[in-house]
Amino acid sequence: MKRQRSHDPSRRRDETTAGATRPPKPPRSRLDRVSPHPLRHIIGWLLTLGIFATCAEIIGADSRTWPDISTIPADLEVPPLGDAAPGPGLRVKQTLPAWRQTAVYHVLYLPQDWQPARRYPVIVEYAGNGGYKNNFGDISTGRPEGSKLGYGMSAGKGFIWLCLPYLNGAGDALALTWWGDPPARDAEPTLRYCREAVAWICREYGGDGQRVVFCGFSRGAIACNFLGLHDDATAKLWRGFVAYSHYDGVRTQWPYPGVDRASALARLKRLGARPQFICHEDDGVEDTRRYLAEAMPGGNFTFVPTGFRNHNDAWVLRPCEARTRLRAWLNKLVSP
Repeated sequence: MKRQRSHDPSRRRDETTAGATRPPKPPRSRLDRVSPHPLRHIIGWLLTLGIFATCAEIIGADSRTWPDISTIPADLEVPPLGDAAPGPGLRVKQTLPAWRQTAVYHVLYLPQDWQPARRYPVIVEYAGNGGYKNNFGDISTGRPEGSKLGYGMSAGKGFIWLCLPYLNGAGDALALTWWGDPPARDAEPTLRYCREAVAWICREYGGDGQRVVFCGFSRGAIACNFLGLHDDATAKLWRGFVAYSHYDGVRTQWPYPGVDRASALARLKRLGARPQFICHEDDGVEDTRRYLAEAMPGGNFTFVPTGFRNHNDAWVLRPCEARTRLRAWLNKLVSP
């Protein structure tokens, strides 16, 4: 074995003093006389660090094991989609009058307790990107009828639930990924439909324009700020926001103009003191927490993990702590 050098300070002074007499060195073994190549040291350190890194990852993974939503039975089921006239407890496909000659549509649900003479808070929801599927069986079609958050948040009572589409560049069909057409991704056709839909629902079905909540999943979570705070005319519509899985400005590699951090911060300024409920599968909510701690310290944010591993808005159809907290937050938000 290699002989270890003494760290005795007095010995070091003796060795470095001019003219000092050094004691003879003891003979070394054959192994001591063979000096290892520096590369061997490097490889040894890398192997050691690799072992520790792997152990840390395993320990971290064990501490972040999140259940699948399939382990918790749903206690809510989104009503089937129909083409009937809107009515209490019905979920129907509709199109605004100005778009009736196009392929554009939205989905409207009037609560079970809906009455024509009453005013109701409105949940406006945007879906995730279409064509999504993962190894857990989570899917997203990108269509308005695939949305679930609003129904789970309200349990089908006390709120009008409006699922809006993203429009293509011409404004005559749905955009199933992002908004507009690549590469420009013009959001204005989507925003125009949004503003007119909110006004129409409030006018025709008793929506309370002072209690409109924007919510979205994945693409829709990014849309909370990208669309909801895109401009002053749109930003003033909302009383609060629910962003599930992703957040505008946290990632800057998405394929649309305005994804950069400076643009996201400009949109965020339109939020003001209004509240946002921010949730995410596994521990992804922490990325948004860190971003907003720097971008808007002191903002009115509530951060809650869903408690599941799934990238799937069906978690809100199940009894869980995240849903309980979300409903409490929502009821407080829309209280007169």
